[in-house]
Amino acid sequence: MSKPAPRTLEVIRSAYITPHMLRVTLGGSGLADFPEDQESAYIKLIFPQPGGARPLMRTYTISGQRSDELDVDFVLHTADGPASAWARRARPGDQILVGGPGLKKLVNNDADWYLLVGDMTALPAIAVNLAQLPEDARGYAVLEVVTDEDIQPLQHPENIEVHWVVNAIPNVDTSALLKRIEQLVWLPGQPAVWTACEFHSMRALRTYFKQQRQMPKSHLYISSYWKINSTEDQHKIEKRDDAQAA
Repeated sequence: MSKPAPRTLEVIRSAYITPHMLRVTLGGSGLADFPEDQESAYIKLIFPQPGGARPLMRTYTISGQRSDELDVDFVLHTADGPASAWARRARPGDQILVGGPGLKKLVNNDADWYLLVGDMTALPAIAVNLAQLPEDARGYAVLEVVTDEDIQPLQHPENIEVHWVVNAIPNVDTSALLKRIEQLVWLPGQPAVWTACEFHSMRALRTYFKQQRQMPKSHLYISSYWKINSTEDQHKIEKRDDAQAA
């Protein structure tokens, strides 16, 4: 099946959710044939480059969808990449070329309990995952944010414990997420684990889930969304090489 052609969408509004997360709402006539029920699916933001150079593409999660609007949440850093810099400047009426949607990545709901893990780049996808869990679901969500002010309310079943980990400066040598997970009580039965975060942290978590917890592939989704000191293009190459070697 061929990929859908990129579409031009229009900025409807933007608003800060927390100090380090900005939500940009997109709409316009380009959404006329956009498929329904795509929350947690990914899209590609496409930035044309001068001189006929290959456009830059950046991957983001659809955090919310209505009949005529999409929400896209941007994590803001001191040094902005092209997408977050665009989001800071975005004003109603601005346009952006968008590819996708790509596949949705949801936690396996056929489980006795759940563990959802991620940093701020994964918060939009985790929020969708939490909201779609059955009401009687139990387990944990472990979420890494930059500051206390970046903690945000999330819809989730009553028996899902949400643990916030404040970590202003991630580094390549330690995983704040793994440290918190190791402190949790591992519940009886078959868990389903959904994890997305920085590349080095992902590798530490992957080792823990596969080797120490013997998680089967059917109940483990784990991915890196970014890598310290790497562009998305560099990260994509290293992510592919790492997956082949794992």
